[in-house]
Amino acid sequence: MSWGRIAKRIRVPLGFLFAAFFLWRARPEWWSLAAGSAIALCGVWIRAVASGHVKKNEELATSGPYAYTRNPLYFGSIVIAAGFALAALRWEVATALVVMFAAIYIPVIRGEEQFLNAHFANYAEYCSRVPRLLPRLTAQSEGRFSFSRELYLKHREYNALLGTGAVIAALMAKKLWMAY
Repeated sequence: MSWGRIAKRIRVPLGFLFAAFFLWRARPEWWSLAAGSAIALCGVWIRAVASGHVKKNEELATSGPYAYTRNPLYFGSIVIAAGFALAALRWEVATALVVMFAAIYIPVIRGEEQFLNAHFANYAEYCSRVPRLLPRLTAQSEGRFSFSRELYLKHREYNALLGTGAVIAALMAKKLWMAY
């Protein structure tokens, strides 16, 4: 089994293990919690909008956030992680996040690209216009597609909001506990 397939399978359980490490090592301050939470919530918003534009395995998403980056869901996750790293105020948390994202998401993205290239005739042309991960400043869309609440709910993207809220609450509790 390739590392890409292993990475795809372990990314969620590894995320839970990382959350435990993160909460153990975090030393938040109120200012870092506020700033980090604002950044993380921007990432949740990016993921929410992206999930309402994608019909997984049915058609190639090229509108909405997919007109700026081919991987807005992963980009949103990186923004969430950056917010959490800031909130934690620990260099080892930030370093671990960078290593984990590189080790897990680079091979997962490559595997998904192979699938999309094999299943969608216009994928190579789309790749030539839209960057892989870091968004461009102008949209490169082939058409209009509005956000679908039904897709958002189908993909259960509200879990990102709930998880982010739980981490923020845990950091706030830790900050209060550290004060005593």
